[in-house]
Amino acid sequence: MTAPAKSPSPLPWLLLLLSVTTGLVDAISVLGLGKVFTANMTGNIVFLGFAAVGTPGFHAASYLVAIASFLIGALVAGRVGKGHAGLPLRRWLLVAALVEASLLWTAAGVATGFDMASQSPGAALYAIIALTGLAMGFRNATIRQLKIPDLTTTVLTLTVTGLAADSSLAGGGNPNWARRIGSVLAIFLGAAIGALLVTQSGLVVPLLLAGALILGGTLACMAHPAAADTLAA
Repeated sequence: MTAPAKSPSPLPWLLLLLSVTTGLVDAISVLGLGKVFTANMTGNIVFLGFAAVGTPGFHAASYLVAIASFLIGALVAGRVGKGHAGLPLRRWLLVAALVEASLLWTAAGVATGFDMASQSPGAALYAIIALTGLAMGFRNATIRQLKIPDLTTTVLTLTVTGLAADSSLAGGGNPNWARRIGSVLAIFLGAAIGALLVTQSGLVVPLLLAGALILGGTLACMAHPAAADTLAA
């Protein structure tokens, strides 16, 4: 008797939702925290180079805080992921979602006293950068360990490259084209929504929304039978 086919994993859908939250966080950091990325470290390295030669409007301290907090978040996530080897995937996903949502919601609390126009108080600025950087570093390291092709949730350069280089026009077979386009659209959507929320209501609402999407999407994913699978070592 043929065994019933396994239903598709919900992980790609979860990662697309997480990509939307990346767009939200990018809007928060770039529009609300003074030209700094807390989800994308390539931008910070470039901006740090600008700041190093005294380019007006670029502040090295913000980029250094973002990079350091991102690295710490990634380091912790690496340890957490290895500690969950052999355990159900849903347990690891829940831990990751709780960490991310808690950090973003804490940042929302800090942001209640933050003025975007004057970027003050300075302590709140650096606290929000650090908290969102920790969350996104944790996210990136977690997604890296999941190894889902073309769904990094934060970086699109290789995704866009793949769309062109692997296309039929380039003699390729268009592998994972739907995922790749979905990733681009998800981050675009998140950035657009985030920009509207930041410019109209400040940082608190998009930070709360990002945390809610992460936790809600993860809880929905955990209900799927595939989430009971064990995490590979």
